Amino acid sequence: MKYFLSFGFLFCIGLSTSAQTQFKTENVILITLDGFRWQELFQGADPKLIANEEYVSDTAELRSLFWKKDTEDRREVLMPFFWKTIAKEGQLYGNRQQGSLVNLKNPYWFSYPGYNEILTGHPDQSIDSNDKIPNKNITILEYANQQREFKGKVAAFASWDVFPYIINEERAGIPVNAGYELAKEGKLSAKEKWLNQVQPLLPGHWSTVRFDAFTHLYALEYLQKEKPRLLYISYGETDDFAHDGDYDEYLKAAHRTDQFIKELWEWTQQQKAYKGKTTFIITTDHGRGTEPLDTWKSHGDEVPGADQVWWAIIGPDTPGGDAAVQEQFYQDQLANTIAKLLNLDYQAAESKGKANEKAFHTEQ
Repeated sequence: MKYFLSFGFLFCIGLSTSAQTQFKTENVILITLDGFRWQELFQGADPKLIANEEYVSDTAELRSLFWKKDTEDRREVLMPFFWKTIAKEGQLYGNRQQGSLVNLKNPYWFSYPGYNEILTGHPDQSIDSNDKIPNKNITILEYANQQREFKGKVAAFASWDVFPYIINEERAGIPVNAGYELAKEGKLSAKEKWLNQVQPLLPGHWSTVRFDAFTHLYALEYLQKEKPRLLYISYGETDDFAHDGDYDEYLKAAHRTDQFIKELWEWTQQQKAYKGKTTFIITTDHGRGTEPLDTWKSHGDEVPGADQVWWAIIGPDTPGGDAAVQEQFYQDQLANTIAKLLNLDYQAAESKGKANEKAFHTEQ
């Protein structure tokens, strides 16, 4: 999931809640798939990789799961919820073959700088490593939790154990369950107790990243129990299987995550507190390489294309049915897009990305 170097400063602060446009959205669920390429999202399994025995252990199985001759069929079999639901009811950005461009503004193109850019709207050049250093910038999560109507209604769940530092959990005062952490907030449900029992019993595939199923199940249980208004979920397997050079598991992880998101969406659409009041924003922290072929495993500023990312947005205030918004967008716009949907006036110290106005109905 990562890269290297060190960190610095820059202060990002919000001002006050705004009495501007009232949207139908009352809740936002922000979701990231670490290092998942736009190529697979918009084109499905890569024909140069799916039968490549250097990166695939069982080419016959992988082709049976995810290969279709037609690109649209291929992407739908890999990410069915994205293409059967989000593409029809919401918006997808980042299909570069159709002129829809989303890029990072931070110059490093790896995880901590990417997540800081997503969560603060401020591509801080002093954040140049994945070291476990508390973020001096105030994220949209922390800012929202400072507001009376969101206090105690913000939480984060992540597979990578650096997130308590990216979000600055101690200062922010919001629960961040990440890495191999167990549920520890408040009275535990029977499911949380079971997850706390099972997670330590299973072997860890990576030292700093747990399997996404635990992140998902902890987050879903918290959502059902606590009814947060701003929830962040960061899935990590796509990036780590890619770094392992395991294209089988990279695709399977993406497919599983698509199903996790479907489960979250369908649950919210059955709940009075969330139905017709909740927007999902889904993205990634960085892209990956394509040429030479081996660079699909990598990212960072020496890998061409690793700054190319994507968004998905679905909710009551977002026009539906646009799978190729043809314009240039940047990752630093997401924090203020979330803020605008929640009627928050969130400002950073400098170079704050403006909210993506295409994500809102024009009549607003």
